[in-house]
Amino acid sequence: MSEPRVISVKIPEEIYQELALRVPEGERSNFIRDAIIEKLQKTPKPDKIFEIEQRLEKLEAEFSQIKKYLADLELLTYERGKTNPHAFCLDEIDHKIIDYLIHYKGATTPELAEYLKTNRWLILNRLKRIEKNSKKQLGKPIVEYYPGERAGKKKAWWINEELIEL
Repeated sequence: MSEPRVISVKIPEEIYQELALRVPEGERSNFIRDAIIEKLQKTPKPDKIFEIEQRLEKLEAEFSQIKKYLADLELLTYERGKTNPHAFCLDEIDHKIIDYLIHYKGATTPELAEYLKTNRWLILNRLKRIEKNSKKQLGKPIVEYYPGERAGKKKAWWINEELIEL
């Protein structure tokens, strides 16, 4: 073991009394050192956690890629009523955006911004994130942007009705 370092620890009076009763005075330092070492051995190292997170992200990306390929081959079918569009929402704003799109089938970002009384750039970023996450998980986006005219709206976002449960 390398050179020992001195540390100071504040513990509740009850724990100190218990320590004084159970561990002789000359052995307390060794006891506390062994307890710390034992606890550290049970605690995973941050680099291991980071490595596991990276491996998990890689697996998720590969799995979503496989789902995308299956969707492209039409082997993975999308049944009506299969996906809850609110599953891709993070907060109340996302839920209101999805509710509006479900009710009106589609909307422009200025319409949504006016409805939610917020910035249209916030709405745009939320829609892009929902689109990206749903495409990653399902192989097809739950909301999609269509720049042309559709149902009397130009440059609007539309809910993909074949993927959502109504």
